[in-house]
Amino acid sequence: MNRAPPQTIRSVPLTVPSKPATGAGRSIGTILVDSGRLSPPDAQRILDFQRERGVRFGDAGIALRLISDDDVRYALSIQFGYPYLARGSTLSRELVAAYQPGSRPVEQLRELRSQLMLRWFDTGADRRGLAIVSAGAGDGRSYIAANLAIVFSQLGERTLLVDADMRAPRQHHLFNLGRTAGLSDMLAGRAGLEAVVGIETLQDLSVLPAGAIPPNPQELLGRQDFSKLLQSLGEDFSVIIIDTPPASKCADAHTVAVRAGAALVVARQDRSSVPQLARFTNGLREFGVALVGSVLNDVKFASGSASAAN
Repeated sequence: MNRAPPQTIRSVPLTVPSKPATGAGRSIGTILVDSGRLSPPDAQRILDFQRERGVRFGDAGIALRLISDDDVRYALSIQFGYPYLARGSTLSRELVAAYQPGSRPVEQLRELRSQLMLRWFDTGADRRGLAIVSAGAGDGRSYIAANLAIVFSQLGERTLLVDADMRAPRQHHLFNLGRTAGLSDMLAGRAGLEAVVGIETLQDLSVLPAGAIPPNPQELLGRQDFSKLLQSLGEDFSVIIIDTPPASKCADAHTVAVRAGAALVVARQDRSSVPQLARFTNGLREFGVALVGSVLNDVKFASGSASAAN
């Protein structure tokens, strides 16, 4: 049976685009009242307490137990046009860059983002793709890929997160997308742009899930169709972050890294094998992959220490 050619990718807006901060010029109290999180009488009580004690509105409201930390973070996200997920969101709690943007792990990811912009994404118009790879399983590639994509989108970069782990995919779980069409379906010519999902609550971020688990992921990724797809998607996105399977399980990570042109290597503290990691990175270099950074995870899927490396 002849395989149907993949659908041509055309330039269309796939993300929820950035927009000016609608809360600019509005106080925290006004934002909370307008959103129904705070009643006008309680807002006045907070204002009176604020004047008496000389403290910030948020601190006054929390002290009076009329608002929560989450309310304050919500109001600040509106004031500064900063995507933020409230605790009641259906997206996974592993997305710490959206739930806890001020936490230390997320600050470390921002530092890594700055290094990656300087070393890869800002160094050439064709440098848009970055594969997130690791030598072994359980190192936290999906966690790093998802949160790194979020911090890039928070910078205002049109960002696409691609789940190229067509063996044990996780991104559709993290973003609560369900079992929808995805990368495998696009490469098999069974789906088009509708497989790319804009994340409404996170401006400038879209996700291309893995899709149906195919019997031949290595062959799908090894075809020129995958390279052409990445090139086409690069017309719509300035940053493409690609999640991959562990290199110890299959050769998919090598293939994806070669197609992307660059890789960020993830290792897990007190777990990753140094000899295995050395063999893996040497293999990537032999294939001409630019190794633009590394991440050392110190806790599985929860927090990590991120650092750029040559």
